[in-house]
Amino acid sequence: MNIFDSVRKQIVPIHPDGYLFVAIFAIVTLVLFFIYAPLGWIALVLTIWCAYFFRDPLRVTPLDHDLVIAPADGLIASTGASVPPPELGLGPEPLPRVSIFMSIFDGHVNRAPVAGRISKIVYKPGLFINADLDKASEDNERNGLVIDAAQGRVGVVQIAGLIARRILCFVAVGQTIGAGDRFGLIRFGSRVDVYLPHGTRLLVEAGARAIAGETVIADFRPGLPRAFKQS
Repeated sequence: MNIFDSVRKQIVPIHPDGYLFVAIFAIVTLVLFFIYAPLGWIALVLTIWCAYFFRDPLRVTPLDHDLVIAPADGLIASTGASVPPPELGLGPEPLPRVSIFMSIFDGHVNRAPVAGRISKIVYKPGLFINADLDKASEDNERNGLVIDAAQGRVGVVQIAGLIARRILCFVAVGQTIGAGDRFGLIRFGSRVDVYLPHGTRLLVEAGARAIAGETVIADFRPGLPRAFKQS
């Protein structure tokens, strides 16, 4: 392996959906350098940030089908029982829920928390309030998926944030998906909620950090310790 291959393998790839945005930022940067160099340097920093935002690193997902994996990078905003959005068809009773808030510095590629068949995808327009607020789960624009897993039905909701204006979903109803597989992306600050079957044990608490496709957030098996807090 030569030095160029070594360097290339250290560079985190950019998701294809980000290519256009990075290109636009780069063109604006070049123009600003010709007009006024200090503005060009500011634009260069923003271009680097844009590439960083759309990063799509490889992840190593646990193979245990009884584990629920984080669908997003970011901060665990809340855990506990909550009534799922009615459009998911998961019933009116509160279900175990984990909410992950993604800031503009977190990766925004979303990954499936469990393996199974996608039985429903529902988009619902709404507001664009701060995704860190709990009411965002009810009021904000969102896109919900229901995954029929071996252990039960799992709801995954992509929620737009304060400056997010586009929710992307890469999968279709009837498609089979594996845990850790990419299923969507939300542009610029957002949130993902996961609704789990009754009896699922949550293994994270608010304040923990999650890595999409790697962090274990819950276990379908009963009788395990309630939760721990990650530093």
